[in-house]
Amino acid sequence: MKLSIVTTMYHSASYVEEFYSRVKSAAGRITDDYEIIFVNDGSPDDSLDIAVSLYEKDPKVKVIDLSRNFGHHRAIMTGLMHAEGEKIFLINCDLEEAPENLELFHGKLAENPDSDVAYGMLKARKGGGLNRVFGQLFYMTLNFISDLDLDAKMAFSRVMTRRYVKSLLKYREKELFLPGLWHLTGYKQLPVDISSRHKGKTTYTVRRKLALLINAVTSFSEKPLIYIFYAGLALSFVSGVFSLFIIINKIFFNAPILGWASLIVSMWFIGGILILFMGIIGIYLSKVFVETKRRPYSIVRKVYATRIKKDEP
Repeated sequence: MKLSIVTTMYHSASYVEEFYSRVKSAAGRITDDYEIIFVNDGSPDDSLDIAVSLYEKDPKVKVIDLSRNFGHHRAIMTGLMHAEGEKIFLINCDLEEAPENLELFHGKLAENPDSDVAYGMLKARKGGGLNRVFGQLFYMTLNFISDLDLDAKMAFSRVMTRRYVKSLLKYREKELFLPGLWHLTGYKQLPVDISSRHKGKTTYTVRRKLALLINAVTSFSEKPLIYIFYAGLALSFVSGVFSLFIIINKIFFNAPILGWASLIVSMWFIGGILILFMGIIGIYLSKVFVETKRRPYSIVRKVYATRIKKDEP
């Protein structure tokens, strides 16, 4: 198969049919040998029914129905596992990024046969001013704390070669952060300038974004643990110097030891720092706990796919 198109569905009922029509048209201008894979990530609306109706009309449509909501990134990895194309087009079906970008990405790879990924680069981040600021801070913090070098304007949609996807699927961690894995997988990756439209209120709340940042940092960097060591070393040094100052002041100058308020404040400060550090270590330990269970990315309840018989030689 020449081309696979992979997308996920969650609250996507209002987008699925238009997405299908547009991506089918774009794929048809490239090749007739393609498939469109819809992964239903436990969507509570009619997304699955709409996708299944498309499957019943078009043998090129494949629907992967997950047993529940496993999360966007896990659903994506599940879809990639079922993709059979030499090239794989990954895109959200919410139409924020145009399905017609498939032709841009595919053409970019055709012009650069030594490359394995063509991905979208937004002219500006999606969303309002606050969302853009938070997104910029997210990637600045992530790049500073980890060894990643991710661009805040990097889009989700991309076309990837089969060998790149096979390498990507070798990562088996359960706490996924796909932009980090895209970076770690390597190969030659080419940016393509695209635009996007903002569909309205995002499903990624501040709480979810903060959780994503913590997951990304603890998945791709051990620097927080190193910082804890240096912070403890610095606090020990400062407290040692201050203790020595108090002892010398008492022995040689008979100065009274005062400062009840500062003592209490210091105790609260050190206590807060210790709890923070224990929390960071606890996050890393919880990741080890989750990974050792070897649970699957997701559970597929049913696959809707038409088996096309190949002619015998």
